[in-house]
Amino acid sequence: MDHSPGKGNLASVASAEAIEVRTLHFADDGTVPNNPDLPAVVLCGALGEGAAPDAVRGRLEANGWGGTWVWQVFAYHHYHPDAHEALAVASGRAELMLGGPEGQCVSVRAGDVLVLPAGTGHCQIEASANFQVCGAYPAGQERYETLRAEHPHDSAVLERIRAVPLPRADDFFILGKRRSFDLQHDDDPLLGAYGPDGGPGGQKPVLRLTPPSATMVWPVT
Repeated sequence: MDHSPGKGNLASVASAEAIEVRTLHFADDGTVPNNPDLPAVVLCGALGEGAAPDAVRGRLEANGWGGTWVWQVFAYHHYHPDAHEALAVASGRAELMLGGPEGQCVSVRAGDVLVLPAGTGHCQIEASANFQVCGAYPAGQERYETLRAEHPHDSAVLERIRAVPLPRADDFFILGKRRSFDLQHDDDPLLGAYGPDGGPGGQKPVLRLTPPSATMVWPVT
């Protein structure tokens, strides 16, 4: 697994209109808790194909996401109880099982980005020889824990999952583009998937415009 910093050109980002957004809700299946409040989000075609892994990592890092790495996805069902995770496919294709053993198989290819909220099960089922994915985490969540599906989870694990804060800045999920002052939730795939009223507790996002892109931040509670 390559943890060296991304460098060089940044991967290009598709327009919001060009991205197919899929949301997947998973319940606790007894082996994987999943997230009781937030869905997994699949952004199909979010990044331009052909970008080198360093360019994909650079895009994530430029928008405030840290702990980046380049590798594949573990071939066993696992989840992170203390971090949200972005997985950006840099090359190849793969079949990933999301939501645990009783979840859903999702086909991904270069340019796709997955956003897995804390607790969401994921496992690589099959992949092409050139499959590479870049992982990244919101600021403060880079030192995450990985739990296997066979690890028993209790109410304490569920409380940890619910306590994980949403990203304070999610430039990447408004696609790194300059936005107008009247930004609506439909302009942003992740915010749109999580609803117009924002995150848990109905928090509403605060828009802060900083050149060259608009930055969405969540109120600190």
